[in-house]
Amino acid sequence: MPPTRAEKARATRTRILDAAHEFFVTNGWTRTSVEDVARAAGVATQTIYYTFGTKHALFKELLDVRIAGDHDDVATLDRPWAREVLAEPDPARHLALHVAGARAVLERVAPLLRVLRDAAPGLPALADLWAANQEQRRTVAATLTSALATKSALRTSTQVATDITHALLSPDTYGTLVLDLGWSPQAWQDWATDALVRQLLP
Repeated sequence: MPPTRAEKARATRTRILDAAHEFFVTNGWTRTSVEDVARAAGVATQTIYYTFGTKHALFKELLDVRIAGDHDDVATLDRPWAREVLAEPDPARHLALHVAGARAVLERVAPLLRVLRDAAPGLPALADLWAANQEQRRTVAATLTSALATKSALRTSTQVATDITHALLSPDTYGTLVLDLGWSPQAWQDWATDALVRQLLP
């Protein structure tokens, strides 16, 4: 059976996003043009403008898809990995699952978040996007850490525990160790899990 119009549209959208990811990560925000992305994706430039509207909108959707891992409109805290963390009764296992979930996200999105962080100071729209991403990450850390506090006494306050979790599982920390210093994602996961257990649990 030949693909439907909707299936073709989704395939085109995915091809554009994949091409955009390659250009943004390799060349950064400024040196990535819609024309370059269109050429790599095998579509007309106008197709990208028709589909996404602007370069900023293209980047935002790419970021959303990379964070989620799919095109489904499901909030992070409603995704299976986060629900598994919330439902896990064992505190150490809770932290291990939280770090594993963070690793899966960071493997997809850390290089792209570097592009956003570096471009944000000069562009208000990207600065807003960067701030929104930081706030979203903070909300996830706060929610999962508050849940942890119901399962075990913590070595510090829930507020400080959230701060520690937010910092340890940040794209900057992951990027320094994995992207810059050559750690494997598994090594980062093992380290981050051990660090959180030591820092947060009695």
